Amino acid sequence: MKGTNMALPLSMGALLQADLQEDVAYRDEGLCVVGIFGKSNMQPGAPKESIVNSLADKHIFSLFGGPEDGGTADSSIEAFYHQENRVLYLLLSSVSDSRQLLRACESLSAGTGHSDSHELWKDLDRQHCLHLLYIFSVSHVLLLVHPNQTFDVTYDRLFRALDALRQKVLPLIRAAIKDCPVSKEWKLNCRPCPPRLLFVFQMNGSMKVSTNGSESGGNPDKPKKHSPRRRLQHALEDQIYRIFRKSRVLTNQSSNCLFTVPANQAFVYVIPTVDEDPVGALLSQLRSTCTVSETEPAVVVTGPRRYQQMRRSARQSSYSGDPATLLMGGQLTDCSLKEFLWQHVELVLTKKGFDDSVGRNPQPSHFELPTYSKWVQIASKLHQVLISNTEEEIAELWSKVQGQLKVLEGFLDADTKFSENRCQKALPLAHSAYQSNLPHNYTTTVHKNQLAQALRVYSQHARGVAFQRYALQLHEDCYKFWSNGHQLCEERSLTDQHCVHKFHLLPQTGEKTDMDRNPPILNHNSRGRSTSACNCGRKQVPREDPFDIQAANYDFYQMLDEKCCGKLERIDFPVFQPSTSDPAPATNQAQRTPIEASGSTEVVVEKLKEPSTNQSTTQSTNQSHTPTPTQSHTPIPAQSHTPHPRPKPHPHACPEPHPRAQSHTPADTSLSLALSLGQSTDSLGPYADGDGTETQVQPKRPSLVDRQPSTVEYLPGMMHSGCAKGLLPKFSSWSLVKLGPAKSYNCHTGLEHPGFLPGSSFLLPWDLVIRSRSEEDTDRLTEPLDGGTSSWPAPNKTLVGKRGSTGGLGRSRRRDDMARIFVGFEYEDSRGRRFISCGPDKIVKVLGPGGAKDPATRVLNTDMPLYIPSPSQGRGIKSHYAQLTRLFVVVPDAPLEVTLNPQVQPGPPPCPLFHPEQTDLVLPPDGFWVLRFPYSFCTDRGPCYPPKENQPLNNHKVLRGILKATAATPAPQ
Repeated sequence: MKGTNMALPLSMGALLQADLQEDVAYRDEGLCVVGIFGKSNMQPGAPKESIVNSLADKHIFSLFGGPEDGGTADSSIEAFYHQENRVLYLLLSSVSDSRQLLRACESLSAGTGHSDSHELWKDLDRQHCLHLLYIFSVSHVLLLVHPNQTFDVTYDRLFRALDALRQKVLPLIRAAIKDCPVSKEWKLNCRPCPPRLLFVFQMNGSMKVSTNGSESGGNPDKPKKHSPRRRLQHALEDQIYRIFRKSRVLTNQSSNCLFTVPANQAFVYVIPTVDEDPVGALLSQLRSTCTVSETEPAVVVTGPRRYQQMRRSARQSSYSGDPATLLMGGQLTDCSLKEFLWQHVELVLTKKGFDDSVGRNPQPSHFELPTYSKWVQIASKLHQVLISNTEEEIAELWSKVQGQLKVLEGFLDADTKFSENRCQKALPLAHSAYQSNLPHNYTTTVHKNQLAQALRVYSQHARGVAFQRYALQLHEDCYKFWSNGHQLCEERSLTDQHCVHKFHLLPQTGEKTDMDRNPPILNHNSRGRSTSACNCGRKQVPREDPFDIQAANYDFYQMLDEKCCGKLERIDFPVFQPSTSDPAPATNQAQRTPIEASGSTEVVVEKLKEPSTNQSTTQSTNQSHTPTPTQSHTPIPAQSHTPHPRPKPHPHACPEPHPRAQSHTPADTSLSLALSLGQSTDSLGPYADGDGTETQVQPKRPSLVDRQPSTVEYLPGMMHSGCAKGLLPKFSSWSLVKLGPAKSYNCHTGLEHPGFLPGSSFLLPWDLVIRSRSEEDTDRLTEPLDGGTSSWPAPNKTLVGKRGSTGGLGRSRRRDDMARIFVGFEYEDSRGRRFISCGPDKIVKVLGPGGAKDPATRVLNTDMPLYIPSPSQGRGIKSHYAQLTRLFVVVPDAPLEVTLNPQVQPGPPPCPLFHPEQTDLVLPPDGFWVLRFPYSFCTDRGPCYPPKENQPLNNHKVLRGILKATAATPAPQ
């Protein structure tokens, strides 16, 4: 190998792969390997590179550079072979150097978390340890460079970690180098000798030599034997040796140690600071150079003999008393760094080795000085096993070495060890916070709240990189505790109450409950009980809190039908009739908004929204279309048949609905609620103009509702405005029964049903004008039935139709044909308290005989609330709500058709409108009918829960227009 080939440093991989031949003069000589590692500060000069430059007397390594030079933060080894001195320098660069540290910091992105950055530092530390182990395995002498004069005690932990790692991978390294041409001791110990570790410190600016002689105890003439720098070196040696002996990094037998330190030689060198007087420094160097040149022979000697000559000349000059070789105060001169290192290198090159064992029976350690070719072979094998992994036959050994790196975690990763210990102490506190004040079984909401509390306690005590890992473990532990017999059933009843049982399965058809199974087989139970009446309202029994819509709206009332109202006449609503043995629920239902589905309801609602200020206008307008003037309450002359001009319709008014198909004649017209309020007397059946009526009636087109419903798919749930057309549920949630004829209700005693509050069981009267008596009917009534003389007219009889007429005929005009319907909206709370409401915020209260005085027009002309506060609140703070459960309608035996069309909105928009399976149902005359509303309302998305205490009640309502009355046309004779 020529010297020019190694003029520049090479990476360790490039050096081992290069096929370079040594010069013949140096081929058989031994090789001393010096490894250099350590730390550097942020000063411009690189201490490790400058040391190599000064040792080789050449500018080999660049002292300047930065992270922008394109390098990485990984550890790397650079090699320089100084073949004249037979020394190979291995320079290790790692994240401990400022240049590599800057590269590592730049590689971290701004969004990298604390745990991710810690993993990056751990990887760099592991790489650094592997490279250190490699240098310790191939070097004779090691230089630890430190940027200040204070020993870093973290090296003690690092060397103990390296020693533990070396003991673990020693069998793997032996397997890798078993075929190398080296001695048995090298193959056994996997190193040429126990390397000697030397320490090189840099003195900072605070350590300066005092010139006033104060250190000599006030006597400036008394010289010191050693300089302050040398005394510092001796103090550092004592400190380092004591630390390593205490931690057992150094023992008596050097062959078993990771490295050794000399017992009788200096192993600490402190590099002095740069002299602030550059001219004086140059003169001092020139003076020393001239002194050496005068005493040295002219022949230039290289190799170890040159070093010996240099030491002899320095020793002679120090004893000669030359003032140029003395420092102030007569102190001895200090050796240079090269002289400090060469005294150890000389022991290697002369093959004497290191005898660093101490104690009573010291054992000599092995030593071998290899040639360059042998060293390259064994260094290449170790490089593949520990670092590079470039050959397939070594890949298995490399993977095993990587698996042994876990022994470094306890020594190097002190942050993680501290964090784990801290987090492990915080886990019991967090578990106690989770389990505090917990019931035996609890829901997911309670579990999440307690888990959040436990995490808060954990975050107060846990620290470090293990925080996230142990937080996940806390989450898993709490979940296991909850799911191991403490999980409450998550099913909620239709009244928004949880099941009190722990997690269980529902029994299948014909299966019995079993508490011993895991999970048990049980029915849902919230331990909530309420009192409800049957369909007709004459029997009250307690009921369990329902969890199923069929149990709430159908099964409970079917059970009571057998005891109370099963034999009553009723109108059944259409339900699903299967045509196959395995019907299926319908899927992908077309969702309709409540506004689109409530078109017929809006007609009645908008008519009832007409302001009362237009009553007189509407009345006069309707009278103008009446063909018989005597129908009006105000007398109108018979000769006046000219209709008054019709005013413009109200901007919010809607067209009147078409007459129903089941009316007796197509000419039947609707008698809306406005008739009972005196707002309209238009279209009174047989008294109306037939031509005008026929022009207003349009043929009704068959809608989707009128088509034949499906017999294959049924509606899963209840009928509402968002359901797909042509589907029916398997059961009806509504009930319409007949308590008896109209006379079975006594308006003086009210309803004789259980549970009603005193005086609140009276229905509200609704008076309707069927027809007014004409003058011809009056004359016909005054004539004798048999044509006898007893029926002569009274004297001074007033002509019919004249103004100012008085008498019986006028009284008969005021006594129109009236029909009275009784209506009652019944509310019932969970304790069975019942009452009739006469308004959205008023309860019927009758104290004496005579029945209710409030008309039913108020409750029929407004949206009735579905829930109102119960008037009989208990002692608790929680308020109770009474729910609208029944509608009582007493239809008299009169030519009237009372149409029932309930529309219920059980929640805020966009909640759909619920209605029975058959709308616009005509109640037969002479009957006392009871419409039972559903106990709960449910869609395919879930139940509509009752309102909470802080929720408004006006979003839960029954829309106006639930009842409409029409005058029925008598059948032809």
